[in-house]
Amino acid sequence: MNPLSDKQTSRRDFIKTSSTAVIGGAVTSSLLFPGRTLGEETKVLKIGLIGCGGRGSGAAKDALMAEPNVQLVAMGDAFEDRLQAGLDNLKKDPEVGSKVKVDAAKCFVGLDAYKKVIDSGIDVVLLASPPGFRSFHLKYAVEKNKHIFSEKPICTDAFGYRSVMETVAESKKKNLALTAGFCWRSHLAQRAVYEKILGGEIGDIRSIYGTYNTGEARGVLVNPAWGPLEQQMRNWMHFTWLSGDHIVEQAIHNVDLMNWAMGNKMPTKCIAHGGRQIRPESMVGHIFDHFSVVYEWDNGVKGFLFCRQQAGCASDNTETVFGSKGTAHVRLFKGNPYIIGAKNERSWTYDGPTPNMYRVEHQELFASIRAGKPRNDGEWLANSSMMGVMGRMAGYTGEEISWDQAVNSQEKLVPDDFDWKTAPPVPPLAIPGKTKFI
Repeated sequence: MNPLSDKQTSRRDFIKTSSTAVIGGAVTSSLLFPGRTLGEETKVLKIGLIGCGGRGSGAAKDALMAEPNVQLVAMGDAFEDRLQAGLDNLKKDPEVGSKVKVDAAKCFVGLDAYKKVIDSGIDVVLLASPPGFRSFHLKYAVEKNKHIFSEKPICTDAFGYRSVMETVAESKKKNLALTAGFCWRSHLAQRAVYEKILGGEIGDIRSIYGTYNTGEARGVLVNPAWGPLEQQMRNWMHFTWLSGDHIVEQAIHNVDLMNWAMGNKMPTKCIAHGGRQIRPESMVGHIFDHFSVVYEWDNGVKGFLFCRQQAGCASDNTETVFGSKGTAHVRLFKGNPYIIGAKNERSWTYDGPTPNMYRVEHQELFASIRAGKPRNDGEWLANSSMMGVMGRMAGYTGEEISWDQAVNSQEKLVPDDFDWKTAPPVPPLAIPGKTKFI
């Protein structure tokens, strides 16, 4: 994704503006890590990347652009070709190539590559593998006392969610940073409008409407020489255990925006519609191509989410929060947010700076570490991810699903062990009313 604006702010202005900045907007001269101290702010942060595809390579570039004293020193991926492509692109990038210090000994390939990256002497790890792997990648990183940037979502089933919540608690005990890749929470314009929403500018929230309507999910032609697991991993978006389905992998941004508006308080229940209309039955995988979900909170507020991945249809990616005194329009990729007041007139429009939100994520991560106050987004990262899983459960089964049911589900999608010769069985396409909640 491209930066939203060419407007830039200085590091000092950025830290002052950010709602999650270190206290006082100042960065101290110490960089604190569990068990040791890197004394000067000029000390180089060593970064490792796990998952070298487009999002992973993009996250690595954003991290390298975030401040001068960072280097990428280790990379890992299940597949050699993806690792080498990501490494080559980063080395050739004129903006960050000089900061890529990954030699052959720090290039790791295979299902255990994540462990080798984490054990390679890095300070911060970027988790950008398919979502199904992230809960145990996160667990290992915390065991090894690493600061973490994790892409969203962090889990694809309730087992993963419960594991993540335990790991998050441990990360807080160890004073580790865990920054979430929910990029819109690092977009200064969205922060400004959500501060107004949470501050009562539009009154009591009555309902929330969100959409993520886009084209078909990217697919890869299956090579007959690939084993069962590789076939699924190369097309990870199309398998629920790996992606969570597109409501969890992609529309999860809109789910998180609902969570944000509600003060990170989870809904009590939801119902959903969903299915697959356009994709041919011969297509790889078994995910739906559309969902509509109604989330409900204990105060009666309802959140309406619509998402689809269908070619040739109208696209839309917006969030609208309706309140008793006005309406907040959260415009994703379509200009700055604004508020319509009770008299149906614009009462506020954001007109401040809009630095690249993907780099803001890493700027704040590094600033929090250097200040000795590591930022930890773990709980809401996990809860928003699980809220998406909850919506998928309701869509697949056709049942009303409560939050308690969802988080205690015994449906286990991600296996405990992996072998290139085997893969999780591909279930038939879910049929609402027939597929049972587990």
